[in-house]
Amino acid sequence: MRKKFTLAVTGLVAVLALSACGGGSSASSPSSLDPSNPATLKVGASPTPHAKILEFVNQKLAPAAGLKLEITEIEDYQTPNTALNDGSLDANFYQHLPWFNDQVQTKGYKFDHGAGVHIEPYAAFSNKHKSISEIPDGGKIAITSDPSNQVRALKVLEVAGLLKNIDDKSTALTLTDAQNPKKLTFSENQPELLVNDLKDPSVDLALINGNFILAAGLSTKNALAVESVKDNPYANFLAWRSDSDGDPRIAKLEELLHSPEVKKFIEDTWPNGDVTPAF
Repeated sequence: MRKKFTLAVTGLVAVLALSACGGGSSASSPSSLDPSNPATLKVGASPTPHAKILEFVNQKLAPAAGLKLEITEIEDYQTPNTALNDGSLDANFYQHLPWFNDQVQTKGYKFDHGAGVHIEPYAAFSNKHKSISEIPDGGKIAITSDPSNQVRALKVLEVAGLLKNIDDKSTALTLTDAQNPKKLTFSENQPELLVNDLKDPSVDLALINGNFILAAGLSTKNALAVESVKDNPYANFLAWRSDSDGDPRIAKLEELLHSPEVKKFIEDTWPNGDVTPAF
C-alpha cells in the first residue's frame, strides 16, 4: 500500500491521521514473521527514490518474508521524523547521518538507524550557464537553508573551484573573502524549493539534493558539478524509534533493503549514477 502526502510540518496532526503502529512483537528475530499472516509496517519516505525502492521491496520481497509495507510519501524533510516520533510511523527512510544527528541533538528524538542503503549525489545546475567557469564574480547561488546539507553543497562548490577551505562549520552567509574569492552571493531556501529557484533568471547556479533532482526529472549528467559518491558520508538509511529496537518487522525490512535484489534494482533503475547503492 502506498500513500502520497505533500505536507507542511504544522499540518501533520490534522492531515496525517495515521494510527500508532499495530501488530508489534517483542520477538527479536525477523524469522518470527509469518508469510501466511504478514505483519504491517508503516514507513514514511521521500517519493523518489526512497518510496520507489520500498515499493519494489513491498511487491517483490516482503510477501515471502511475512511483511507488508504501508508506504507514506512525504515531500518535506521535517515531517518524517515528527511522524516517527509521535508514533504515526513505525520507521522512515529518507535521511543521512549528518541530518539524523542534527535532528536527534536539536529535537531530542530517541531514534536509532540502520546501515546506508544508497547515496544520491548533490549537484549544481544552471539555466544560464553551460559550465562552472562561466559563473561570474558576484554570481547568485541558490542553496539549501538546511545546515547539514548546506555545508555539503558548499563542498561541491569548493571541489568545483568556486570556493576555498570549506570545513564542517562553514555556512553560506559567513564565508570569508578568502573562502569566497569570487564574492558569490547566496540565496537560502528550503531544499524542496530549490528546483523552483533554478528557474529564477537572477540565479546563476542552484545546488539541489538528489531526491529533488529525481523528482524534477533532472539528471546529474546535465549538472555543472556533481558530488563524488566515493567515501561519501551521506548514505540514506532506515530509521526507527529506539523503543522499537528488536521489532522483527523493522529488522526484516533492514535486511531486505540490503539484499542483492535491492542493489540490482537501484543499479538497473538509475544506471547513470543518480542513485548509487551504498552496500
